[in-house]
Amino acid sequence: MGYLTDKQRQEFEQKKPKAMQADIWMISGCEDRQTSADVSNVNTFQLPDPQGRAGGACTAALLNVLYEDEQTPWEEFTFAQVMDKMRGMLRKKGFSQVPQLSSTRPIELTDKFSLVPETLPGKQRAVLIGINYVGQKGELKGCHSDVFNMYNYIQEYYGFQDEDIICLVDDGDHQQPTRANIIKAYKDIVRKSQAGDAIFLHYSGHGTKVPDLNGDEDDGYDEALVPLDFKHAGIIIDDDLFDIIVKGLPSGVHVVSVMDCCHSGTILDLPYNFKANGQYTRMEIEDKFDFNKLFSIFGGMMGGTMGGLAKGLLKSMMK
Repeated sequence: MGYLTDKQRQEFEQKKPKAMQADIWMISGCEDRQTSADVSNVNTFQLPDPQGRAGGACTAALLNVLYEDEQTPWEEFTFAQVMDKMRGMLRKKGFSQVPQLSSTRPIELTDKFSLVPETLPGKQRAVLIGINYVGQKGELKGCHSDVFNMYNYIQEYYGFQDEDIICLVDDGDHQQPTRANIIKAYKDIVRKSQAGDAIFLHYSGHGTKVPDLNGDEDDGYDEALVPLDFKHAGIIIDDDLFDIIVKGLPSGVHVVSVMDCCHSGTILDLPYNFKANGQYTRMEIEDKFDFNKLFSIFGGMMGGTMGGLAKGLLKSMMK
C-alpha cells in the first residue's frame, strides 16, 4: 500500500465532484479489518459522571480525552493529539483497535480540535444511535451509555438543543433504532441542513462486513451498520450511507460522524485518512482508494463528465 503524491492529491482536488466539497469528517473506532470493544466499566476511563458503567471503547476514549480538562476540554488539543491520545488510552486498556480520522478534504492535523467550527452561523442538529440488542444473541452493554454521555457532552460544550437531537435507543423510552428509523433519521437531518449548519452523527452498536456484490471494494467486503431489526430488515452497507449522507449533503454543511463499531474504518468511503498508528504524519489518500466508485456515483449528476476525469486521475497514478 502507498499514498498519492502531492501532485496526484492536487489533481484529485481539482477534479473532485462539487458535491464532495462539503466538510465531512469521521472518527471511527478501528480499521476495517478490526473489531471494536464493548467496555464493561467506563469508570476506568475516568469519565466525569458517566451515564452507566458500560460503554464503547472508542466513545469512552474520545470523551476521556475531551473531558481531561473540564474547564477547557478541547482548546489544548490538536486533531493529531486527540487521535493519538485516544490510541494511547485504548492501548493502555489492552485494546488493539486503531482509531481513524477520515474526511472529504485534508484536515490540518495541527489545528485545534473542535466538533463545531466557531465560525459556523447556522443550525446545529444531531442524530445519536445506541443499540444494545436487548434480549438478542450478541447483546451489548454500553451503547446506551455512549449515547447519553455524548448527548450531555454536545449539549454542555456546543449548545445543541433538545429539539434538534434525535436519539434512537433500544431502551423502551426512545424511538427504536430499526433499519427504517435509522435511514429516516439520516435522510431527515440531511434534508433539513443547509450551508452554515453543523451536523453531528454518533453510532454505537454492532458493525460488520459482508461480501461486496458490485466490485467497488478493494478488500472484497462492504462495511455495514447493524440495525436492531437486522434479522428481517437487513443491514445498512457503506454504499447506502455514502448515498444518504455524503452524496445527499448540500455544500457548506459541516458534518462530524463518530462510528463506534467494528469494521468502521472506511464506512463512509471518504478519501482522506489518518490512522493513529504512529505511521501517519498527515492525512493521506491511499493508492487503493476507489476513484472509479467515487466519480461514477456523481457522474450522472454532472453530465457524465466525471468518468473521464476519474480515468485520467487513475492513469496519472499509474505513472
